[in-house]
Amino acid sequence: METVPAKVTKKLVMEIDELIKEGWYANRSDFIRDAIRDMIKKTKLERLEDAIKKDVAWGIHGKD
Repeated sequence: METVPAKVTKKLVMEIDELIKEGWYANRSDFIRDAIRDMIKKTKLERLEDAIKKDVAWGIHGKD
């Protein structure tokens, strides 16, 4: 694995640590990896939805 340095506000760290205490994540690294995976999925889905909307618009109007 690679290390990716990032600065995070104290409030975010407190929120992350609270989720860890509640048992949602084993540690900060697990939380951050999961958050990154979620953001990648969200971004890919948004791109796909945008492409579909453009395809539909092109099919209806014949232009971009």
